Amino acid sequence: MASVNAGKALILGRKESFDAIGWIVTKLRKAFKNSIVIIALLLLWEFAPRLGLVDATFFPPISEIATAWWQLLLSGDLGEHTTASLSRSLGGFLLAILLSIPLGLAIGWWKPVSEYLNPLLELLRNTAALAILPVFILLLGLGETSKVAIVLYACAFPLLLNTISGVKNVDPLLIKSARSMGLSSIQLFRKVIIPAAIPTIFVGIRQAGASSILVLVAAEMVGAKSGLGYLIQYTQFSFQITNMYAGIISISVIGVIINFLLVTLEKRLTGWKQTYSE
Repeated sequence: MASVNAGKALILGRKESFDAIGWIVTKLRKAFKNSIVIIALLLLWEFAPRLGLVDATFFPPISEIATAWWQLLLSGDLGEHTTASLSRSLGGFLLAILLSIPLGLAIGWWKPVSEYLNPLLELLRNTAALAILPVFILLLGLGETSKVAIVLYACAFPLLLNTISGVKNVDPLLIKSARSMGLSSIQLFRKVIIPAAIPTIFVGIRQAGASSILVLVAAEMVGAKSGLGYLIQYTQFSFQITNMYAGIISISVIGVIINFLLVTLEKRLTGWKQTYSE
């Protein structure tokens, strides 16, 4: 009997080992599929300048850019400029979330609020953020306030529009079912409307996260003495081409990290949706 149990345990152990190996192989295969195009692009970037396909002066190999990025990191310049940019972008981004999502919920749910505010929103959302950057600079100066304000303005409308859309597109059957159960308007809004609108709201949050970086970089090129936008413009004017590309790549990496964090948060808050879709 003991030998039979030992044999079963051995078989189960081997099965678990094979399952673990299979899981690792699947993950590695998926990672390879997801990264193969990026790897090919990096190889092209490395060898095209060295083979003379492009001018290495203006398009240096990626290895030289990586070396320049490392030197900027060791000198502390990259950390200083990154910290300045992140503090501005996150400040405007968080303010936009605090202001736009509650306003979007109100506009999407209460018709009188929508009737009063929609005309103004339609006017403002069609005005590009960078087009009114000079206005922010004139009114708020060249300091931090104008940069946070322009990020707030750029992030506000993706959040507003997606929040309004999320509320208005809630399944009517959910609303009717909740009302048939005797939920009050406040309970209906809190327990049905907001949870059902969260996936669409997160689309706006991700769009706003991208806008917070892109608009800020442009603003830093106009009037700033720190930040990644300033670093890119300064190195371009100083003909430090590798440092310029290092700044551009830093912005791309920051954008990818922010998007990954937001997607992870979305999955945690909308676990019911992920489970259902699977």
